[in-house]
Order: sequence, then C-alpha cells, then structure tokens
Amino acid sequence: MSTSDQYIVEMNGISKSFPGVKALDDVRFSLKAGEVMALLGENGAGKSTLMKILSGVYQRDAGQLTAFGQDVEANLTPRKAQDLGIAIIHQELNMCQHLSVAENIFLGREILTGGRLNTREMNKQATEVLRSMNVDIAPTTIVGTLPLSKQQMVEIAKALSTNARVLIMDEPTSSLTAHEIENLFTIIRQLRDEGRGIVYISHRLEELHHIVDRVTILRDGQYIITMPFKETTLPEIISYMVGRDITEKYPRVPSSRGKLIFEARKLQAGRLVRDVSLKVYEGEIVGIAGLVGAGRTETTRVIFGADSREGGQFFLDDKEIHIRKPMDAIRHGVVLVPEDRKHDGLCVKLSVKSNIELPNLDFLSNKAGVVDTKRVTRVVKEGIQSLGIRLPGAEVNAASLSGGNQQKVVVAKWLARKSRLVIFDEPTRGIDVAAKVEIYHLMNKLKEQGIGVVFVSSEMPEVMGIADRIVVMCDGRVTGELMRNEATQEKIMALATQFEKKLDVAVGQ
Repeated sequence: MSTSDQYIVEMNGISKSFPGVKALDDVRFSLKAGEVMALLGENGAGKSTLMKILSGVYQRDAGQLTAFGQDVEANLTPRKAQDLGIAIIHQELNMCQHLSVAENIFLGREILTGGRLNTREMNKQATEVLRSMNVDIAPTTIVGTLPLSKQQMVEIAKALSTNARVLIMDEPTSSLTAHEIENLFTIIRQLRDEGRGIVYISHRLEELHHIVDRVTILRDGQYIITMPFKETTLPEIISYMVGRDITEKYPRVPSSRGKLIFEARKLQAGRLVRDVSLKVYEGEIVGIAGLVGAGRTETTRVIFGADSREGGQFFLDDKEIHIRKPMDAIRHGVVLVPEDRKHDGLCVKLSVKSNIELPNLDFLSNKAGVVDTKRVTRVVKEGIQSLGIRLPGAEVNAASLSGGNQQKVVVAKWLARKSRLVIFDEPTRGIDVAAKVEIYHLMNKLKEQGIGVVFVSSEMPEVMGIADRIVVMCDGRVTGELMRNEATQEKIMALATQFEKKLDVAVGQ
C-alpha cells in the first residue's frame, strides 16, 4: 500500500491532438509516493500518450502538470523529465542493438574519467543494478544478441540506474517469461517500499492484484474514473474501459470438423523444429501451446517460408505444394500474422492503405501491370470496415495506430487475398481486452468461412478458450495433441515439459 498521501505527480486538464486525432481531452491523473498506480484503457484510449507527456516525449497542448510540488512548463523534454526524476520504459524497446548492455544502460549518461569513457566503471555499475534485479546478464553482452525478454530487463535496468522517483512501465511483461514476471513484481514491490511512484500500464488485467494500489481508467482519450484497486472487480474495470459489458471473454462458434485443408509432414529446421507434423481441418481452430523455446514461432516461420527447412513436406487440399520463401506461401494462400507486428508484419512508415495494398499488387493490377486504383480503394475499405479498424483515414501512417489496430491491419492485408490458411503468432500480445475479443471473433469468422486457422499463444487460458484442438510442443518437437473438451492446464503443462532425457541417452551410449 501507499506509504504516503503526498502526490508526487498531478496532471489536470491535459489535452493533446495529432493530425486528425484528439488523443487526450481534459484528462487528469495523479500519483502518490510509495504506490503502484495502474493506468488502464483500450488501445487508443490515450494511456501511452499521457505518459509520454509526463516523460517529456510529447508536449501537451493544454493543462497543468505538477511534479514533486513544482509546476512543470509545457516545454518538458525527456532530458528535463529525467533530471526531475521521471523515467519511462516504453512498450516498444529503445535499445541500440550494436552496443553492449552497459553502454545501453548509460547511454546519454556515460561515465567519463579524464575525458575518456570509463568502460570498467560502467560495467561495474551495470552489473550491480542487474544483480539487484536478480537478472543474470553480462554487462559486455551486445544487446542485439539477446532475446526480446532479456532486452526488456535491460530497459528496466536502464530506468532504475537513473534513481528515478517516478517509474513508468508501459506493458513491461509483454515479452517476459513467468519467472521473469515474478522477478519484476518483486522489484516493483521493493521500489514501492522505497517510496517511489510506479505507473503500471498493462492489458494483462489478471496481473494487477499482485502489485496495484489504485487504478485510473481512460476511454477514447477521456478520463473515466480513479479508484482503489481493492474496491473494484475485473469485470467492473473492463466495463469502465470499453463502456459496455463484455459477456464472453472467449467467444466460441460451434462447428464440426470438415475436410483436411493443410498438412505439414516431418518438418526439420535446426534445433527448434524437429520432425514436426501438423494437420489443419475445415471448421476448427488449431492452437499451438508450449513454453518459451519450444519451437512454436520457428515452426510457423518454416511453414510461411520465412526460414528455410532442412526436410519435410507441405500439402494443401491433398496436393503437395513447395514453399521455399514467403512469396511461395502467399501465392498458395498460406499466410502469417507474425509475433512482432512492427518489425515483421508492417511497414510502419507507410500508410494503412499501402500496407494492405503492397502484398496484393499481383491481383490488384491489370495484365499490363498497372494498379487498379478503384479496386485498391474497395479492398482497403472492405478490410477496414470488416475488422473495425479505428482510424481517421486510410492514408494515415501505420505507426500512428494503437497496437490493436496495427494488428488488424496485418490481418486485413491477408484477408484481401482469400487465403486458405491463416497462421497467427501471439495475435493478442500487447492489445486490450476488447481488441482481443475482436481478434477471437475474427478467428471464428475465418473458421466459419472454411479457412484454416492456426494460432500460437503463450496464454494457456486463451488456447483452451479458443482452440478446438491444441498441439503442444516442447524442445522443438510435438509432444501431444488435446481436443478442447479434454484439455486442462495440467495436461498441457505436462506435455509442454516433456523434454528428451538427453543425459540418459548419453549414459546409455
């Protein structure tokens, strides 16, 4: 609980507009010393924009900001915010991939001795802050060689190294394992007990009861309510977030299995795709479950042709097809909605229209190779309307959209092709509860249309709630399959930890 009734941050009447969008309208927010404040809302509600104003990334159009008892001018910059004691950990990591862990942690605050970079001291201090977080990463490691989850921990270490009194965490657990999340919560409690204020933005509402003291909810750029977390319930929070009750968390469409659409036989690709076979039938959604490093994403990339395979076959509608690169898969109607939508799924500097148009130029052009602009306009409009993509117009850059709407744009470009198999890799990561339900409805819609649906998810309740059949992987192998009516978390976890007994084999030899 909060150790003080002193507000260290107060924001009142905050407004911010971007071209064609009113991102914030007369919003208020407050934070006490020694508390964890959850800032909640759907994608596009204005949470990140508000925190970017607090951290100096954006400048407010109107409103007052007070930090540590002092009025803060509207021309706040990230450096000024850092000097005040405000640090932000962005949802999209801001790491210099070619620099070491220590160099990233002290970027812009390099330790100099006699005018020269003191690498030894930076490595020493980086080691100390990482050790305080119970994170085992060498300070000399090049950040680009680390998995996303480790990069996230480095980003947190960077913020902690500034001794910030206000720490803003925007979706900090989206790329972390269960063990890393536990470590993070321990760190957050420790910081709270030290009297620091924590702003916690997350779509994983089930996490909140572990750490949160109060909740502020925004909707459509407007302030809705602030309340103690213990005095509310998750259904009530969701209702405030979306402005309506969501009656079903995992909507399902009953159906019977039809003909075989797609089959992958005995796929081989490195250490994490070993003799993997997968079948997808009409009228079903296939979920792929497993722990980090099980080979789930690697399998989807091999099927899509993004990674080369060393062995195996593909069959579509009982005919063998050859996929050596993504364009082969796309032409056969086998498409992928990737885990990292910004890096692998979108051209964020291009418009929504261009993102939907580009991979479909082959059928949006006439025989002379000239793009049919009327057809493009129709296809883009249909995609935006059918998926309920919220945006001022199709010409806005994809980078300006919320995470949930970006995910819908990735899906829209593939639906334009009348695809036969759509593979979703972590489709609901980093999007709000209402947007998640929309993605589930989309999967059900595809299933009803006879399109094969495969999705990878690290959320076991999600896999059990949406999938008709669950394929479980461990250590690059398929270790079992479960029908929805027989699946339990215990059964899935047992299959997900069915590692090969490599030591026994070595001893036997």
